[in-house]
Amino acid sequence: MDVNSTSFAIAFLGGLVPALFWLWFWLREDKERPEPYSLIALAFISGMLVVPIALPLQKWALEMYTDQYLILIWVIIEEVLKYAVALLIILWHKAVDEPIDLIIYMITIALGFSALENGLFMFNPLIAGDVANSVITGFFRFLGATLLHVLASGTVGAFLALTFYKHNFLKLLSGTIGLFIAIVLHALFNFFIMDASGETILGVFLFVWMGIIVLFIVFEKVKLIEASHLSGRSTKGNSQQS
Repeated sequence: MDVNSTSFAIAFLGGLVPALFWLWFWLREDKERPEPYSLIALAFISGMLVVPIALPLQKWALEMYTDQYLILIWVIIEEVLKYAVALLIILWHKAVDEPIDLIIYMITIALGFSALENGLFMFNPLIAGDVANSVITGFFRFLGATLLHVLASGTVGAFLALTFYKHNFLKLLSGTIGLFIAIVLHALFNFFIMDASGETILGVFLFVWMGIIVLFIVFEKVKLIEASHLSGRSTKGNSQQS
């Protein structure tokens, strides 16, 4: 195995292992009715496959737009593609049968995307022989960019989950609003992180961590929606039997 292959393998693992940790962490939120591992794996791999689709589009944007708009265009490409992959491959599946599943699968896709993206970010320092910089890059992306992707895609999933039992038009509208907010959150992170240093970086990360706390609260809200729905069905069934 040559140096490039070895560096890529190390970088890939450096991106994959932290993403799998976060995946394990979030899957615990759905431990009462866990999703099929095969579909979780498909969602994760689908997220990874978004990266080679996004890269040429972002390269095209680099040639077409100035710095003023470039960051926003890149964010739109990533968030729209993640959502599109979810709609095309995962969210129509019969296993997606409760509101919380929408958040779980959107987060899984985001983590798959982050795993490969983070690996690519770590690869460049590695190939240059700068192991320390590669490790630092991986660490900061573990705490920042990876959770940002979780927050952005999780927001889309949350808006879809809150209208899980509503009319299809409301689901479409809610998903669109969630996608818009995801783009705004992602763009704000990128805008601020570019010029951040020292305490400023901590402030940007704090913004993401607070968003993750809000996402946890939404998780609990969505669980209550499902519990209320099941309770209503049970009450209706008992009433009909009486």
